[in-house]
Amino acid sequence: MPKIVISNTTPLITLLGVKRFDLFEALYQNLMIPEAVYWEVEAGKDKLFYTDLKKYEWLSIEKVKNQDLVRHLCTFLDKGEAEAIVLAEEKHADLLLLDERVARNYANLKGLNCSGSWGVLLKAKDLGLIEAIKPLLETAQKNGIRLSKKLIDQILTEAKE
Repeated sequence: MPKIVISNTTPLITLLGVKRFDLFEALYQNLMIPEAVYWEVEAGKDKLFYTDLKKYEWLSIEKVKNQDLVRHLCTFLDKGEAEAIVLAEEKHADLLLLDERVARNYANLKGLNCSGSWGVLLKAKDLGLIEAIKPLLETAQKNGIRLSKKLIDQILTEAKE
């Protein structure tokens, strides 16, 4: 089980939206997010599935030290993605949760172990924490998460659904 897990915004919002935010604690016990990710979630206070992340004892909000690297990465990534990647490097994270392709490609080039929202759900299903992924994918789509048919098919094939 990964010890140091850091998340970007999209996996947080996705699991909040499908009402399975509890899976982060069940799978990882502790989760770190950079300040920029916290503020991106806070910007969505008008969303039905918003929650104050500070109420979760197992979630810590961390300050990123290397702001020069964050500024550089912000030339092609958003601030949450940039801070998540830099924090993962600074903390020597075992796992970085990112959904966006450009950010994941960069993180992979840096040697970081990445997964995303669907990887979290697949792991949860594999461990018997959830019965099915398909209803969660449908809820995510209703919440505005854009998923291609190819990605849905790939996820459902991997989940054996």
